Amino acid sequence: MSLFAQRSEEKELMDDLECSGAELSHTLAELKTINRWLGGNYVSTNGLLKICKRYPQDSYTLADIGCGGGDMIKVMQKWADDQKKDINFIGIDANKNIIDLARERLADLPKVTWRVQNVFSEEFSEEKVDISTCTLFTHHFTDSELVGLLKSLKAKSRLGIVINDLHRHWFAFYSIKFLTWLFSKSEMVKHDASLSVLRSFSKSDWEKTLRSAEIDNFEISWHWAFRWQVNIYFSKPSIKIN
Repeated sequence: MSLFAQRSEEKELMDDLECSGAELSHTLAELKTINRWLGGNYVSTNGLLKICKRYPQDSYTLADIGCGGGDMIKVMQKWADDQKKDINFIGIDANKNIIDLARERLADLPKVTWRVQNVFSEEFSEEKVDISTCTLFTHHFTDSELVGLLKSLKAKSRLGIVINDLHRHWFAFYSIKFLTWLFSKSEMVKHDASLSVLRSFSKSDWEKTLRSAEIDNFEISWHWAFRWQVNIYFSKPSIKIN
């Protein structure tokens, strides 16, 4: 069977909720650079734009799930400022060490609240938001876990969800393996980057998983470099009255 025929269930080093210290900090810094180089930030902000156009409001609450060091929140905050959108952000991660690091690194951002939460806990779904976003987060879960995650996000989100994650493809796998071998100084990045591709998705994977989670109103689009944008909508589009 091909290496890319189905999703790998091998765990990444980043999945250890106790990981911390200099290695974690260095890993997050390298991942930020990789994401920027390969154009991954646009996939999230473009999906957010689609949600905001569909549901125009004076302000929004947005939860970034698996927020890591907060880099995507910083990107989305800049996008919101440029677009003159009033968005209050909540950064959620199950790793307290990562949340502490994010809180320190993004102390200058005025509209961010931080939460150490497990996405499968009751408290997670109790706090409602307008929009939930996940960037390079969903591939950390098995198929069955991902169905549960999507159901939790559905319960939490009033308007919709934006998912930005990798396309499982041979070119993406060997490219990132070569790039991290050439440039990375983090053993965690070298181990996890190519494994992330093996744990990621084909379009049919997404279609099957979304339907298993009883989600019907969604859009899946492919973006460079080997990213899927999955937009999920829950409410009817708002109508502007002039």
